[in-house]
Amino acid sequence: MFKTKMLLTGLLLNTAISACAFAASNPLSVHVLNLQNGLPSAGVNVILEKQEGEKWVQISNGMTNEQGRISALYPTESTMDKGSYRVTFKTGEWFDKHNTPTFFPEIPVIFKADGSVPHYHIPLLVSPYGFSSYRGN
Repeated sequence: MFKTKMLLTGLLLNTAISACAFAASNPLSVHVLNLQNGLPSAGVNVILEKQEGEKWVQISNGMTNEQGRISALYPTESTMDKGSYRVTFKTGEWFDKHNTPTFFPEIPVIFKADGSVPHYHIPLLVSPYGFSSYRGN
C-alpha cells in the first residue's frame, strides 16, 4: 500500500511539474476572477488575435479552467512576435450561463508585446457592471 501511494504521489508530482514547465514555456496566460463573489471564473471563452495592418487575425482561443485560468493561450511551440494583440473575454456568455445580467457582453484587452519579457499574463477582474485588467506576471 505504501509503495502504491509513493508511486501515485510521484506520478502526480511529475504531472504537475510538466504542466508548470509547459505553462512557463508558453508566452501568454490569462486569469479571470469574479469580483462579485471573489471566485475564479471557470468556463469563460477567450479569443486571442494579433493585429496585422488594419485587421485583427485570430490565432488562438480557449476556455478558462476551474481556477479561472488558461495557462497556455498562445499557439504551442511558437514564440510571440512583437506587436499588438487583443485578448477578448466572452463575459456575456459566461454571465448568461450564471443567470446574471451584465453590461459587458465581451471585454477586449489590447496589449503590446515588445519582447522585453518571455511571458505575458493578462488577469481580468470582472463583475456584471465593471472590470479591471493589468499586466501580471
